Amino acid sequence: MTGPAKLFFGTAGTPRSSKKRNSAVGIERVRELGLGCMELEFVRGVKMGEDTARQISEKAANEGVLLSVHGPYYINLNSAEPEKIDASIERIYRSAKIGSICGARNIVFHPAYYHKDSSEKVYKRVYGILKQLTGRLADENIDVILRPETMGKATQFGSLEENVRLGADIDNVLPCIDFAHLHARGGQMNSYEEFAFVLGTVESELGMEGLDDMHMHVSGIEYGEKGEKNHLNLEDSDLEYAELMRALKDFRVSGLLICESPDNDGDALLLQRTYGSI
Repeated sequence: MTGPAKLFFGTAGTPRSSKKRNSAVGIERVRELGLGCMELEFVRGVKMGEDTARQISEKAANEGVLLSVHGPYYINLNSAEPEKIDASIERIYRSAKIGSICGARNIVFHPAYYHKDSSEKVYKRVYGILKQLTGRLADENIDVILRPETMGKATQFGSLEENVRLGADIDNVLPCIDFAHLHARGGQMNSYEEFAFVLGTVESELGMEGLDDMHMHVSGIEYGEKGEKNHLNLEDSDLEYAELMRALKDFRVSGLLICESPDNDGDALLLQRTYGSI
């Protein structure tokens, strides 16, 4: 599976305006709205069976909607308890297996917490686990890209540099760049120059493939000294989303942009219109 040839906008989960809260109806609603993608939210666990996944794949193909997956929240590849690491690996694996059957190519997950460990120590641990896991997925012909997400709190492993480095060091791993999280992590990353710095980092470390095959999350966000508090609608936040859209256009980014605002479809359409007007 190759990456998309342009930038597609869509929703995290079923669009807010969907009449029913299931994936099939959500895919139909995404197409009705004129959006191009949807992220399947497995955040409370991978509860979808293979038969349903095949139906979702067919529905998405028929509607021309690209899918991705967000894995369960309960993942920590740096837990002090080996059984929790094993469970985390299994959750990523199940997300990838069922997501692949759905036709999803990108599998997003929150990688780890630092606890009291250094960035380098956690990096080595996460690297080793993902190296093994990508090998297992390749052996089973599960054709996906694992996407560790940039995280919104300083206690969480998942800075821009850490996740881009994982993408450079491991085949079939690329970052999910969450621009709201990057902003919340330090209160910066909120100007054209800073957005350009993020995209330039991706390009310099991952080459043009990095920009041609991006997976991004965007929303408004409330944050404090410790980072992310909760997601907001764009107009209720200080995120300079128009400047972000300008940077994405200037860098000719392709891929999927998933909106995680509470009003996920309204803000996805706002981002799509803003991008199109530049």
